[in-house]
Amino acid sequence: MSGLRERKKAKTRASIQEHALRLFRDQGYAETTVQEIAAAAEVSPATFFRYFPTKEDTIVFDRLDPLMIELFRGQPAELHPTEALRAAIRQSLDVLSDDEWALESERQRLVMSVPELRVRMLDQLYGGIDLLAGLAAERTGRSADDFTVRAWAGAVVGVVMATYQFLAVDAPLPEYLKTMDDAFDQLAGLTLEPKGDPAQS
Repeated sequence: MSGLRERKKAKTRASIQEHALRLFRDQGYAETTVQEIAAAAEVSPATFFRYFPTKEDTIVFDRLDPLMIELFRGQPAELHPTEALRAAIRQSLDVLSDDEWALESERQRLVMSVPELRVRMLDQLYGGIDLLAGLAAERTGRSADDFTVRAWAGAVVGVVMATYQFLAVDAPLPEYLKTMDDAFDQLAGLTLEPKGDPAQS
């Protein structure tokens, strides 16, 4: 029952976000109100705020995050965190439909075009260091506070930010992800072996 409830919530959240994106595209971000988004999604304003605290959050919310986390955790245990992340990115390209990728590309372009949304996205990227460190800690048996773990997480976020400019020229999101995947070659020299590995002795 809880699984069904979560799927229904995810579907409602996705619907609200999709209608918000359509309205932002048709009439502008600043010109669109929460009330209009709620009406288009056929929910009450109160329901809207249960899913999104602000209008900004309809754009900042990234539906790819749970998918990427699941794919990362599903990689073979022997993979280095960088390779596990790259494998997760490649698999994500096959999991989502063309329509879903188009919607996500549109969301990212809107983030790039609205200054306050870019600021929120940068805050979100910085917060991603904690998330990535936690995932790497799970894979390596190290602490999420381990300096090497956090350095790796920060480097990953750095790669994401360094390649983010490709969205500014309207590159489709799958193309951007492939570029980011290639950029992870630069992390190949960052050692992050499992705790207690002989290579560390």
